[in-house]
Amino acid sequence: MQADQLSLTFSALADPTRRAILSRLSAGEASVNELAAPFEISLPAISRHLKVLEQAGLVSRTRTAQYRPVELNAAPLKDVASWVERYRRHWEGSFDRMDAYLAELQKGKADAGKQ
Repeated sequence: MQADQLSLTFSALADPTRRAILSRLSAGEASVNELAAPFEISLPAISRHLKVLEQAGLVSRTRTAQYRPVELNAAPLKDVASWVERYRRHWEGSFDRMDAYLAELQKGKADAGKQ
């Protein structure tokens, strides 16, 4: 069974190492060694993370002579942002209700302090 693109993207983003790799790539292309430098994991482990990111369409590798840089492809992230945006009014409504509740509590404290 083939997963849909949104599921592949979320699955790839579920790992903090892969999110850190994407964060690094947002500054520009990098080699596998450069991507591996901040982590205390093996190069094969980094390659496995890159394979997941490639399968999700979040990165691509090109070849320039012996250099094979990894580049960010942010297009799938736009789909994630669009999907999350549909739920914004729900969490903003929750924050608005929480703000109103906190204001009510503060007013109650202020009224109690006047007595």
